[in-house]
Amino acid sequence: MENNVFELQYAIDTFYFLVMGAFVMWMAAGFAMLEAGLVRAKNTTEILTKNVALYAVACTMYMVCGYALMYDGSAFLSGMGTIDVPSILNDFANRDGGFDGSALYSSASDFFFQVVFVATAMSIVSGAVAERMKLWAFLIFAVVMTGFIYPMEGSWTWGGASVFGLYSLGDLGFSDFAGSGIVHMAGAAAALAGVLLLGARKGKYGPNGEIRAFPGANLPLATLGTFILWMGWFGFNGGSVLKLGDIASAHSVAMVFLNTNAAAAGGAIAALITARLMFGKADLTMLLNGALAGLVVITAEPSTPSALLATLFGALGGVLVVFSIVTLDKLRIDDPVGAISVHGVCGLLGLLLVPATNGDVSLSGQIIGALTIFIWVFVVSLIVWGILKAVMGLRVSEEEEYEGVDLSECGMEAYPEFVSTK
Repeated sequence: MENNVFELQYAIDTFYFLVMGAFVMWMAAGFAMLEAGLVRAKNTTEILTKNVALYAVACTMYMVCGYALMYDGSAFLSGMGTIDVPSILNDFANRDGGFDGSALYSSASDFFFQVVFVATAMSIVSGAVAERMKLWAFLIFAVVMTGFIYPMEGSWTWGGASVFGLYSLGDLGFSDFAGSGIVHMAGAAAALAGVLLLGARKGKYGPNGEIRAFPGANLPLATLGTFILWMGWFGFNGGSVLKLGDIASAHSVAMVFLNTNAAAAGGAIAALITARLMFGKADLTMLLNGALAGLVVITAEPSTPSALLATLFGALGGVLVVFSIVTLDKLRIDDPVGAISVHGVCGLLGLLLVPATNGDVSLSGQIIGALTIFIWVFVVSLIVWGILKAVMGLRVSEEEEYEGVDLSECGMEAYPEFVSTK
């Protein structure tokens, strides 16, 4: 009878992991649609190529070396494809007190769930450097980011390793439930390093300090991308409960879903109102980024707040993201889709809000954890971007940028019927 319980939970938890991982994988489509909608038409094919290619690179690099770096040598290629049912059952049956309700799932499903998070971190970078970066420079960086930079900081957080043997974030009271800092702020830090070396798009900022708007080519597509991301986030946060096969875990999953949705709604409403007060108009792009900001904020701890608190936390992110996007523009940090503000600034906010509802977490631990993640990712990314800039260059030529990187990088246009030919 007990073996039947083990086998049933193994099936439920494994299946849950796989479904939630598929939800997160679908976020790749959300990023692709969001970014394709917010860039200009002449750069659409290239941004779509980047999003598909980076996902493939992330999956491959994390399998080859990233997973092993992050989880203490547990290499995917060293036997994860095999299963020894008797040894699994014996392991759980021989524990003190019998079955303890621990998560019981296939290691292959764990890898699948982890790898889609890596791709999400890299997707954040693609939008921030859009419209002027060389495709192959971006993809080479993706190899390093997904195979080394992200796995190293992941090993210090979710992997439980000490930071270069100096200190343990877990011992300091650091917690990041689903990756506000580990995934989102890390992706934003890598993006910021690239943007600083890359420079702004030609014509974005005038000589007298004026900021010129470059409207996205397809706002319906950007809206669709936001809804896809909103849906995928249920897997992102819900799957991070890690199990489903008991009453407590099932309730926790339900609360995480509820709070994730509430925070997104709060962020959207707050950003819409903030934009109306600041600009006198209902700015759709700010509304979309507000929803995403709310999602990023609640990702750090979606299981302990009440639904009302989750809404308020999301609203804080929605207000903050509007001010952050405006501030970065004033600083001439050109981010076409607002990725650094949404994922970086709001990722930090999410980490700092965790102690408000989780008594086991310290504010000092959250600050040290955030600094550790940001400094590591930003500095190493800056070095990698700098090497790429010296060796092959990061930026396309001024003429290629003017004509659009679709033709120069991919040799085709996304909307050929609407482009006049000479």
